[in-house]
Amino acid sequence: MNGETRHIPVMLDEVVTALAAGPDDHVVDGTFGAGGYSRALLENGARVTGFDRDPDAIRDAAPMLARYGGRLDLIEAPFSAMGEHFQAASVDGVVLDIGVSSMQIDQPERGFSFQKDGPLDMRMAKSGLSAADVVNSFPVSDLTRIIGILGEERNAGRVARAIENERKAGRIETTGHLARIVEKAVGRGPKDKIHPATRTFQGLRIFVNDELGELGRALFAAEAMLKPGGRLVVVTFHSLEDRIVKRFFQDRTGGSGGSRHMPEVSEKPATFRIEGKAMVKASTAEAERNPRARSAKLRAGIRTNVPARASEMDLFGLPDLPWPKAVFGRRQQ
Repeated sequence: MNGETRHIPVMLDEVVTALAAGPDDHVVDGTFGAGGYSRALLENGARVTGFDRDPDAIRDAAPMLARYGGRLDLIEAPFSAMGEHFQAASVDGVVLDIGVSSMQIDQPERGFSFQKDGPLDMRMAKSGLSAADVVNSFPVSDLTRIIGILGEERNAGRVARAIENERKAGRIETTGHLARIVEKAVGRGPKDKIHPATRTFQGLRIFVNDELGELGRALFAAEAMLKPGGRLVVVTFHSLEDRIVKRFFQDRTGGSGGSRHMPEVSEKPATFRIEGKAMVKASTAEAERNPRARSAKLRAGIRTNVPARASEMDLFGLPDLPWPKAVFGRRQQ
């Protein structure tokens, strides 16, 4: 399947406008995927370095590499590792589209979706601990927290106990099998808009790929990489991601919260400033055309000339979960 036709980049116009990248500007696309943002930036004359930890995304980008010659480089690595490839204050823009890509969801063999039965995998990098490993080996208490906190599933305990009972008869190996377990445990009302297994799958995917930790590290990497005047643009799709980005910009712009009448002001120098609205949602027209855009939120900041501050993962209040060190060795506590 060709990446040029299978993927619709969310909030493309808004992203391109927020980046304001002109000819010869160097932009890092931290979540290259099918190259939707990168293609638009390249058409505007920018140079792009794309990151993706999915080897399929890098492989499928061969036509783009041939088309855009020396203005496009691709690196097979997670976006949290961006800073290892660039000197401080060396790029003009960074864009991040957080979460699983539609092309990954559309491939049953990747195990991200239960719409078509496939192996219970969910690994973006195709290595490390799989969702099947988690489901079949983690204790009920850990499964409850993963599904409840990361999946935001109110019936997480019931789902975890149902998984434990089912795996006594044999391993749970497929997406369809897990979806049936969850549906039976949670039930499905006639007015339910989403499948009962949606939140459980979300929680497992976020855990397996350490998505929240990856996002936090990527934000700090972008802060260090961007030149003064450079722009960071982040598109998120659910509250856990958006909360991390919101906290980062609040802290890095000098405002750390408080009420609207008495806002708390940080004494730390601002490394970013915000122009216009702090958060922008996809238009109604786009949300009607592309269901994935309905929950999308865009936040952007412009780099000041203040040196990057130290990485402070505690800023995000990430959940205390049993992250396996062998898989998530890059995680900073």
